[in-house]
Amino acid sequence: MSDLGMINEKPYKGIDMNHSHKIAGKVAVIYIIIGVLWIFVTDYISMTQAKSDVQIYAMFQQSKGWAFIFITGIFLYFLIQYWTGKMLRSQQDFNLKDEQYQSLFKHNPDCVIELNLEGNFVSINPEAENLLGHQSDSLMGKNFYHLINWNERKEISDFFTQSLQGEAVKFETTFQNARDEKRIVRVTFLPIIVQTEMLGVYAIVRDITELRREEELVVLSEKLSVIGHLAASVAHEIRNPLTSLKGFVQLMDMTKEVNPLHTDIMLKEIDRINIISSELLVLGKKQDIAFRRIDLADNIQQVFTLMKAETNLYNIEMGFKVKTAEPIQIMADSVELKQLIINIVKNSIEAIKNNGEIDISLQIIGNQAVVSVRDNGVGMMPERLERIGEPFYSTKEKGTGIGLAICRKIVHRLEGELHFESEVNEGTTVTIRIPLATGHE
Repeated sequence: MSDLGMINEKPYKGIDMNHSHKIAGKVAVIYIIIGVLWIFVTDYISMTQAKSDVQIYAMFQQSKGWAFIFITGIFLYFLIQYWTGKMLRSQQDFNLKDEQYQSLFKHNPDCVIELNLEGNFVSINPEAENLLGHQSDSLMGKNFYHLINWNERKEISDFFTQSLQGEAVKFETTFQNARDEKRIVRVTFLPIIVQTEMLGVYAIVRDITELRREEELVVLSEKLSVIGHLAASVAHEIRNPLTSLKGFVQLMDMTKEVNPLHTDIMLKEIDRINIISSELLVLGKKQDIAFRRIDLADNIQQVFTLMKAETNLYNIEMGFKVKTAEPIQIMADSVELKQLIINIVKNSIEAIKNNGEIDISLQIIGNQAVVSVRDNGVGMMPERLERIGEPFYSTKEKGTGIGLAICRKIVHRLEGELHFESEVNEGTTVTIRIPLATGHE
């Protein structure tokens, strides 16, 4: 029996024994039926012959036993040959399927781990050995929990219990392998059920560490693209306060006097430069994504300050309104959330031709924070609206579609929703719904 079928060995033996018992029972019944029929038929013939010819009767009585053995032997020979041939063909089919499953197990590009009802290792394929950094012999009989981070054991234990109830479960987790490498994996728990009996769980594990790194690089690339796009407008926005500062400094140099009113204006202009440059630096900083409780209104206000530079450059009126007095707090990564809002506002700017307006609003509906970004741009056709957010699909001539695809990914990570409404020549409204933070995260 292959590794893949180790825990199934007992049930299949049971199936073979039951089948052999059935065949033996059929042979016995057929033999009894033939014997009974033979007795009735030969007794009738014997009685008939005894009345007509005693000598023939005597000869018949001597030969009927041998005839019975000969006839039943031939009949049982062909009968058993038929059934054993059928069994052999079934066994060959089973062996072929077993070899196919064994090949699938050994050569599967995903890790396949077989666990018993207690969560102990029964067998693992070569790909799993490579990922875990352990040989199969060193894991046999051990519980899989010792490979999981302690803070995730409760959740994964619940998933395992759920799979033992006959339900397939998918989730993602991280673990440290024997080579001290941190790996991100996507796991599927599949129940092993044979003849309605739960025997264990298959864990199908896929290493998605490199995929996550590539996604982070795409996000970073898009982030840098946004920064490059903002650079010209930010430079223009900073040039205005610099011009004021230069004028006041020249005036002070000429008069040799310090006017408190002038210094107050200068400090405000310096603060404005500092806010804009700080936001741009924070946005471009590469950092690990860390969800924290943040004030959504403050976060959007900071984006509003930064994007105001670009809307001024294109003579677009932009407003921001918070429609509630309650604090609006969510669990999110501040920089990632800013990138989400910036990408959406940037798309609105690019969609506006003349006399542009962008309205950003924030409110609470139910247990969700709802951000709405509305513009009076060119809008989109229904067929384009259906495909919005697909990677490499863009409504712009030189667009890649990656920006909105990243927006969808960020919103998905926040367990929120992203919705687009648009009419041609009327404008577009983007609505973001994010669950409010609860408890004391």
